[in-house]
Amino acid sequence: MAKITKEQALHYHSQGKPGKIEVIPTKPHSTQADLSLAYSPGVAEPCLEIEKNRETAYDYTAKGNLVAVISNGTAVLGLGDIGALAGKPVMEGKGLLFKIFAGIDVFDIEVNEKDPERFIQAVKAIAPTFGGINLEDIKAPQCFEIERRLKEELDIPVMHDDQHGTAIISSAGLLNALELTGKKIEEVKIVVNGAGASASSCTRLYMALGARKENIVMCDSKGVISLRRTDLNEEKQFFATARDVSTLEEALLDADVFLGLSVADVLTEKMVQSMNVNPIVFALANPNPEISYEKAKSSRSDLIFATGRSDYPNQINNVLGFPYIFRGALDVRATSINEAMKLAAVKAIAALAKEPVPDVVNAAYGLSVLSFGREYLIPKPMDPRLLTCVSVAVAKAAIDSGVARKIITDWAAYESYLREMMGYDNKLLRELTDMAKRNPKRVVFAEGSHPNMLKAAAQARDEGIAQPILLGNDERITKLAAELHIDLEGLEIVNLRHDREMERRKRYAAILTAKRAREGATLDEAIDKMFERNYFGMMMVETGDADAFITGVYTKYSNTIKVAKEVIGIREGYKTFAAMHILTGKKGTFFLADTLINRHPSTNVLIDVAKLACDAVKFFAEEPVVALLSYSNFGADTEGNPASVHEVVKTMHAEFPDLEIDGEMQVNFALDKNLRDLKYPFTRLKGKDVNTLIFPNLTSANIAQKLLQEMGVGEMIGPIQVGLKKPIHFTDIESSVRDIVNITRVAVVDAIVHEKLTHIAVYDE
Repeated sequence: MAKITKEQALHYHSQGKPGKIEVIPTKPHSTQADLSLAYSPGVAEPCLEIEKNRETAYDYTAKGNLVAVISNGTAVLGLGDIGALAGKPVMEGKGLLFKIFAGIDVFDIEVNEKDPERFIQAVKAIAPTFGGINLEDIKAPQCFEIERRLKEELDIPVMHDDQHGTAIISSAGLLNALELTGKKIEEVKIVVNGAGASASSCTRLYMALGARKENIVMCDSKGVISLRRTDLNEEKQFFATARDVSTLEEALLDADVFLGLSVADVLTEKMVQSMNVNPIVFALANPNPEISYEKAKSSRSDLIFATGRSDYPNQINNVLGFPYIFRGALDVRATSINEAMKLAAVKAIAALAKEPVPDVVNAAYGLSVLSFGREYLIPKPMDPRLLTCVSVAVAKAAIDSGVARKIITDWAAYESYLREMMGYDNKLLRELTDMAKRNPKRVVFAEGSHPNMLKAAAQARDEGIAQPILLGNDERITKLAAELHIDLEGLEIVNLRHDREMERRKRYAAILTAKRAREGATLDEAIDKMFERNYFGMMMVETGDADAFITGVYTKYSNTIKVAKEVIGIREGYKTFAAMHILTGKKGTFFLADTLINRHPSTNVLIDVAKLACDAVKFFAEEPVVALLSYSNFGADTEGNPASVHEVVKTMHAEFPDLEIDGEMQVNFALDKNLRDLKYPFTRLKGKDVNTLIFPNLTSANIAQKLLQEMGVGEMIGPIQVGLKKPIHFTDIESSVRDIVNITRVAVVDAIVHEKLTHIAVYDE
């Protein structure tokens, strides 16, 4: 993790609009009628309904998705008692995390009150506004009483994250660390250094998971908390040990687990070396741990180590828990966050770490592969699966433990709701996956020795969407698979250059020569071509030895396009083929063409592109609503590119009078139907939301596609070829594993449709 300077931090918080969060209206507000509904007189109606039934506040207001992050600034991060106002940047930051990870809205409330009773009364007074309360950065021991009272006296979820957040995440890490070392939680000796709110909550949760109190030693700044001491408050008295130890060093002798929630550099290498075999050290002091990563790892080779830092493995990060715990609690309108819900979160987080890690997570952290083990005990914060995994577990626990006021019965629908809310859901991909699983096809992966291509093939096999065939050198692929921890079972490897493939190369060459004999093809040339992966792989599809072909992570498009035309050929009735990208996001699904093939399309080529795009949109079970784009609108410019697009529209209108297609138009008019209908009410697209965008040339299409992809406005699927006779699909150079798997889904469905059409044609004959 790069060092953050003071100047960078201050600039980040002050640039543009100061702070990190804002309030955004969720209802129309542009007309007088809108405002009359939003405020007076329309607002009276929901007010009266809520007066009759308090529960309807969840239906008519934002209460059900609104959490208060409340602090008095007495224990801010590692800064201590800096006051309520000085702690506001932290509370805003917590609000940002709630929003970006779980879609929860937040008001940050800084209360200038240190007296616990008066603080409690202030929070109780504003509680009706919120669906839940996240207490933050309140010092111990006052925080224990404040949380206890508010949980007892309010009927909404209340959680002091400093106490329970670290407890939940470290508990998940501890369970997995114990599993890896073969130790049982009820038998291990645990030493806790630090006796504040977080340490207390962590230790209590470990006990709820099975740790025995007599096996736990807690230390504070004065040493071991023992029964011999007379300076202990009520909370510390609970953890006082009868063991005859007085220092951290003595306590750690033969200990199995060290949990640090204290200060930097209090744990020495000698202390770590004195611990039991396979010691577990969670050094969670921030920003610097009780012992540095380097010193800890060099002290012994059997160590399992975690910190609170993002620049080392096994980060114990509260963001793995609190957004999703509140998400699950809010969605069932829970009256509290109880022990059962916290334990459910622990087990869900621990279980997720054992699942295969999506490529999107590996990519986010610049890693080639993550897998459950000593360096990966718990999921990474950017893992999108946490949303459904933890939220669902917490919601179920709330219902089972009797604190839910809303009962969920369709959990699959709830998971879909969560993914859709955060933009993680992709209905199109799910539909393609389901179709592919029902009839997986033989898919050839051209660059089998490329890491991403190999991982994608393995994932396609694991998901059951394809029967992968890898082209490449057997030894290289086997070695790479071992490095990536990929099981090659079920992955066929074809070394097209090996002597055992000689007869197949000759057979393919003869077929290609016969096919292109009138175009100057010779057998010798064709035999040479069969040593190239694109020729060989496409011939596998052409001859029926495979059903679909995917290539591109090594190959230039221009070469691949040439081979595809030569081997596979263009569909009857067309002069060209094209490529399409699909953008799916919160604003819907959009089809973009031509993003890859035709550089400077003539009018006739653009007509083919438009027709192929419409066919492709229907292939994906959508009705095309098509806008042909340009830099001018409807004949405003009568020369050059707009004139060519104008002719395309004229032809399409004549040939397809019922097709919803129009142009030429600027992209803002294409995407804003209100603007378009107001300015150009004569179009065929009146009242329609455009879902298909045809660009005037490859430059504009490719720039737009890559710009949208880099801006992260949604998930981009493609390029998807349209117009070849058989399922041949391309990837971008250095495509991610996810990109290749998505193309595989498309290729399999393409092969399924092609098979059906072929059978129909044979039957008709």
